[in-house]
Amino acid sequence: MKSPLPPSNKAARRPPGEVRLIGGRWKRSKLPVADREGLRPTPDRVRETLFNWLGQDLSGWRCLDAFAGSGALGFEAASRGAREVVMLERDAVLAAGLKTVQARLGADMVRVEATDAVGWMTRHAGDAFDLVLVDPPFGAGLHGASLAAAARLLGAGGFLYLEADRDLEPLDLEPLGLASWRHLRAGRVHAHLLRHAVAGAAPSVGGA
Repeated sequence: MKSPLPPSNKAARRPPGEVRLIGGRWKRSKLPVADREGLRPTPDRVRETLFNWLGQDLSGWRCLDAFAGSGALGFEAASRGAREVVMLERDAVLAAGLKTVQARLGADMVRVEATDAVGWMTRHAGDAFDLVLVDPPFGAGLHGASLAAAARLLGAGGFLYLEADRDLEPLDLEPLGLASWRHLRAGRVHAHLLRHAVAGAAPSVGGA
C-alpha cells in the first residue's frame, strides 16, 4: 500500500550538519553528518514513518544497517531496543564517526564494520536478520546488487527496507522471493519496506 508524502527537494541539497534521533532511548540525540559525496541521511519524516510501520519496540531484533553513512537508521533501531545492530560503512571517515557516536551513546549493541556493504552481505549470506536497512548512494548503480545480497540475509518474518530513486517493479522483487509491504515517496526518495513473498497475504504492520 502506497503512502505518498508531499514533495521535498531535501535529497538534492547538501546534507545537514546533523540529524536527531526521533524516538526511543536516545530520542533527540544528535548525530553529526559529514559533508561527504553521496551521503544523504534519511529524512526525519521518512524515518518516522518507517518505524511507525515497524512498531516502536524492536526489542530482541537483529538489525543490519548497510551503507550506514550517518547511522541515522541503525541508531534509530538501537534506540528502540534492538539487541544487535551491525553497521557497514566503507568510507573510513564515516566509519570512524559512527564509532565515536556508538561510544558516546554507550550503544553496546552496535558494531561498526569498515567494509564494503555488498561484499560483506554476500559473504554473510544466510546469516538471518530481523531487519535489513539498505540505503546506497543514488546514482552509484548499487541498488540491484544491494537488494539481491540483502535478500539472502532476511530471516523468516523479517523486513527489508530499501531507499531508491525510483519505485520498484514486481520484476525487481519476484526473482528474489520478495514482495512490497509498504511504499512511500518523499521528493526523490522512494522508501520501500519489503518482506518474503510467502510472509502473508495481508499487512501486519501499522501505517497507511
